[in-house]
Amino acid sequence: MAISDINAYAHLTDADVEAFGVELDTLRRQIESSLGAKDRRYLRRTIYAQRGLEVLGRAALLGSNRRPLWLLGAGALAVSKIIENMELGHNVMHGQWDWMNDPEVHSTTWEWDMVCASPHWKHSHNYIHHKYTNVLGMDHDVGYEALRVTRDEQWEPRKLFQPLLNIILAAGFEWGIGLHDLQLKDALTGKKPMEQALPEIKLFGRKILRQVGKDYVLYPALTGPNFKHTLTANLTANVIRNLWAYVVIFCGHFPDGAEKFTMETLENETQGQWYLRQMLGSANFDAGPALAFMSGNLCYQIEHHLFPDLPSNRLAEVAVTVRELSEKYDLPYNTGPLAVQYMQTLRTINKLALPDQFLIDTSDDAPETASERRFEGLPKVGGGLKTALAQARERRRRRPRKR
Repeated sequence: MAISDINAYAHLTDADVEAFGVELDTLRRQIESSLGAKDRRYLRRTIYAQRGLEVLGRAALLGSNRRPLWLLGAGALAVSKIIENMELGHNVMHGQWDWMNDPEVHSTTWEWDMVCASPHWKHSHNYIHHKYTNVLGMDHDVGYEALRVTRDEQWEPRKLFQPLLNIILAAGFEWGIGLHDLQLKDALTGKKPMEQALPEIKLFGRKILRQVGKDYVLYPALTGPNFKHTLTANLTANVIRNLWAYVVIFCGHFPDGAEKFTMETLENETQGQWYLRQMLGSANFDAGPALAFMSGNLCYQIEHHLFPDLPSNRLAEVAVTVRELSEKYDLPYNTGPLAVQYMQTLRTINKLALPDQFLIDTSDDAPETASERRFEGLPKVGGGLKTALAQARERRRRRPRKR
C-alpha cells in the first residue's frame, strides 16, 4: 500500500514537519524578493536563442535534399523545440515569469509548439498533478493512466503489453500529453458530460490542425521540391523532442524512492506536510549547466515540485538549501546520474507488467512502492527517514529470496 501517514513514514514529529515547512517558506520569500533584471535577461536570452535555432533550422531545410543540410536543419529544430517545450513553455505556463507582467511571456497567453492545448495542460499539470502529487486516485500522472508504476494498482492482463506501450508513449509523448486531460474514456462511458467534453475535443482538434499544418504541410511546402525531405526532418525533430521530454519527466517521477500516497494524506494536510509530500514524491538527476538548461531545469524536479512557480533558472540556487534541509531533518534527497534514474524507471515499468506473484518484494517494501509499514519490526534508533531507509535496505538485503 502507498503511504497513508506521511509524518510516521518520514520519522518526523508534527513539530519537525511544521518547522521544515517554515524553513521552506522562508526560502521561497528570499528567492521572490531577489527576482529582477538578471532573471529578465536570462529569459530574453533563452527566447532569442530558441528563435535563432528555429530560424537556422528552417533556413537549412530549404536545401533539405542535401544530407548535411537535412541533418543541420533537423538537429537545430530538435534543439529549438526542446528549449521551447522544456525551458520556455513548461515554465512560462507554470506562472514562473508572471511577476514580470509581460503579456508575451505570461501563463495566460503562452501557447507552446506541441499538439497539447495549453489550457488542458495547465489543468492536468498545474492544478491536478502539482496539488495532488502522487496521491493515488487523484493524480492522473501516476503512470499517465496507461502504465502500472506502483503495486497499489491491481494487475490486469493488458499490462503485459506495458513495455511496448511505454515505447509508443515515449515516441509520441506530445500526443499522450495532449490526450491526457481530455479523459475520452470517461466521456464515452458517460462519466464526463458531453457538454464539457465536446468543447475540449474541439480545442484539441484545432491545436492538432495548427501543429500538423505547420510542421507537415506549410513549412515543407515552402521548400518546394524538397517537401518530403523537409517533412521527414520536421517529424524527426518532433520525435527527438518527444523522447527527450519523456525521459526528463519520467526520471523526475518514477525512479526508485519516488513515493506514492493514499488520499488519507490529504486530510487536514498542513503546508509542511504538502512540502514533505512533494519532496518524497519527486526525484532529481545530476546535471551540469548545459544538461540542466536542456531539461528545462527539471533535473531539479524536487525543487520544482516544492516551488512550481519560481523561475527555473533559480532552482540550482534553491537546491543548495534544500539539500541542507534534507541533511538537517535526515531526509533522503533522491538524485543520481540520468542513466541510473531512467534505468530504475524502465525496470519498474517492465517488471510491473507482470502479475504480483512473479515479483519478489512486498507491496509495502519495494523500490517503487512503499508505506510506513516497511519499517515494522525494525529496532527503534535515533534519526529520521534516511536512517530508517538504510535499515530497511539492510534487512531486505539479508532476506532470503523466493526460488
